[in-house]
Amino acid sequence: MSSSEELKPTDADCTTVRSVGNLSVGLVVEDQSGKTFTDSDIYKTHLRIHTREKPYQCDQCEKSFSYLCHYKTHLRIHTGEKPYQCEQCGHSFRLLRSYKEHQHVHTEEKPYQCDQCEKAFSRLSNYKTHLQVHTAEKSHHCEQCGKSFRFLTSYKRHQRVHTEEKQYQCDQCGKGFRFLSDYKTHLRVHTGEKPYRCEQCGKSFRFLSDYKKHLRIHTGEKPYQCEQCGKSFSCTSHYKRHLLVHTGEKPYHCDHCEKQFTESSDYNRHQRTHTGEKPYQCEQCGKRYGHLSSYNQHLRCHTGEKPYWCSRCKRLFAWSKSLKVHRCVDVYEESSD
Repeated sequence: MSSSEELKPTDADCTTVRSVGNLSVGLVVEDQSGKTFTDSDIYKTHLRIHTREKPYQCDQCEKSFSYLCHYKTHLRIHTGEKPYQCEQCGHSFRLLRSYKEHQHVHTEEKPYQCDQCEKAFSRLSNYKTHLQVHTAEKSHHCEQCGKSFRFLTSYKRHQRVHTEEKQYQCDQCGKGFRFLSDYKTHLRVHTGEKPYRCEQCGKSFRFLSDYKKHLRIHTGEKPYQCEQCGKSFSCTSHYKRHLLVHTGEKPYHCDHCEKQFTESSDYNRHQRTHTGEKPYQCEQCGKRYGHLSSYNQHLRCHTGEKPYWCSRCKRLFAWSKSLKVHRCVDVYEESSD
């Protein structure tokens, strides 16, 4: 049997083999889709698609691969090698495609768009997962709360809400997390990593949510609008806090005096009235204050700053109450005249 006969494919998908000169020079293989090969080694590798041959086996986990390049890429799982590093944030990746998709975080590019709802994604995997929203049933039902899920992974992750299982624990502070994504994000608290950098002002952020909220400072975007008064807000926390103005709700109750507060910051500040805590200390004289506003006012004793001024006589004052007293004196003197 000649060399050309040995190389002839047996699978129905590869039907035509034509020798071009000597086989050492090249071979032209054309399949039903029109794909051609001019190298015998590449052609042999291609045949593994049909034969399902996997000659490259991992010694550590025994997983097999058809192609040498896939085998070498797999080895990085065991070695921890991440050869693709982002120049903007320093984040490293094991796979080239992961590195390329990561670049969309910085460029904000979302090349994968859903034809049915026009929602766009920066990662192909997220796009494919999203498509099942339109096609797949929610076949995984939680027996405890009745919630349904399209994906088994989502269902299993949801179960941790009921079991309170926190399988991911931080070695540095001992804090536990239900989800791997939350654990990885938490690690930035210790490493100081801030991968999201604003191109307009250079400020960096640890979390993507904070970065997106920050961008609204530059764009002026205020996506959260109150239906009752039309006022708009750049972040959801400010919007929710504003709604309490209309409802009159005061969800924060003091256990000591039963006083109620609309905002948690006011509630926490009020607690110092009962505990006597004074967390703000002046570095120059050691005096302590329970409220940040009082501390900032005190600092003017040392800096000499006088931000309040009288529009009539141009006199400057360090504190607003001093300006008010000054105005009352002026009014009294005018009335006396």
